Amino acid sequence: MFTGIVTDVGRVVAVERRGDVRFRIATAYDTATIEIGASISTSGCCLTVVAKGDDWFEVDASAETLGCTSLGDWREGTPVNLERSLRVGDELGGHIVTGHVDAVGRIETRRPEGDSVRFVFAVPPRLSRFIAPKGSVAVNGVSLTVNEAGPDGFGVNVIPHTLKMTTFGELKEGDRVNVEIDVLARYVARLTGAEG
Repeated sequence: MFTGIVTDVGRVVAVERRGDVRFRIATAYDTATIEIGASISTSGCCLTVVAKGDDWFEVDASAETLGCTSLGDWREGTPVNLERSLRVGDELGGHIVTGHVDAVGRIETRRPEGDSVRFVFAVPPRLSRFIAPKGSVAVNGVSLTVNEAGPDGFGVNVIPHTLKMTTFGELKEGDRVNVEIDVLARYVARLTGAEG
C-alpha cells in the first residue's frame, strides 16, 4: 500500500525480454534497506523487487501487467515515479493507493495555468463514474486532486513542486499513463451494486 507521494524519480536502465519482462531501475534509494520481495510503486504499479545492486533494483512484469498498464512503453532511459510501501506510523500525505492500475489513460491536453500546468486525461468511460471533482486519483503513482470530471476523462492542476519532483515535468500530450481510481470509490460502488 502507498500514498501517492513520490519519493524518487528513477530511470529504466535495462529491459530484458524473456518469458516475462525484467526492468532494471536506477534509483537514489539506499538499496541496502530494500529487501528482495519488497513492493515498490513504479509509476503507479506495485512491483516486487527481485534483484538489486548499489544504485538499482530489478522487477519483473508479466504479460498481464504489460497489457493492463503503460509498462509496455518503457524503454532504456524512461523516467519512472518511485514510492516505497507504506509502513505503519508513516504520514498519509496523499491518499490510499494500492498500486493496482485500473486503466491506461492518455494525456489529451497539457497547458500552463498560472504557475501550474493543467492536464486533461482521457480514460475509458467505465471509469468515469468513479472519478469525482475534488476527489482523489493516482496517475503514474502520483496522488492528485480532480478539478473536473466528465464522461470520458478528467482534469487536474499540477503545481510546480510536483512537476519538479515527479515525471510530470516530462510528460506530453498523447503520452499514456497509469490510472488508479480511489479505492474508496471502488468499494462504495461494489457495496451499492453500481460497479461496471
